[in-house]
Amino acid sequence: MSMITLPPDYKPSKKEEYMNEKQLEYFRQKLIRWKEDLLRDSQNTLTDLKETSLNEPDLNDRASNETDQSLELKTRDRMRKLIVKIDQALKRIEDGTYGYCEETGEPIGLGRLEARPVATLSIEAQERHERKEKITAD
Repeated sequence: MSMITLPPDYKPSKKEEYMNEKQLEYFRQKLIRWKEDLLRDSQNTLTDLKETSLNEPDLNDRASNETDQSLELKTRDRMRKLIVKIDQALKRIEDGTYGYCEETGEPIGLGRLEARPVATLSIEAQERHERKEKITAD
């Protein structure tokens, strides 16, 4: 994929061709920034976990620290899964499938991608998927 320079105020528009070079570069940069933020947060979490002592003499303090650490670990796991999704989205940008629904091949839409850049399903396909999951869960 060729590297293009985006104007600083560039926002994808419905007036241009869907998933043209500029739009792909815009989402590529957005995904990379998001991944960098997550990695930075993850590093801070790791540092915090190392600094928090579980050797608190007070049982309440220790229980509180353990709860905090459990939440931190869950957050880290969510971050890790999100980073995998970001990497998959970056791969889709490279192979030309980014922005198109995995199920239908239809455009996912700029609004949905702006809100959820790792989206792989159109809103309609996502709703069908969620209805199916709900039926199976009930």
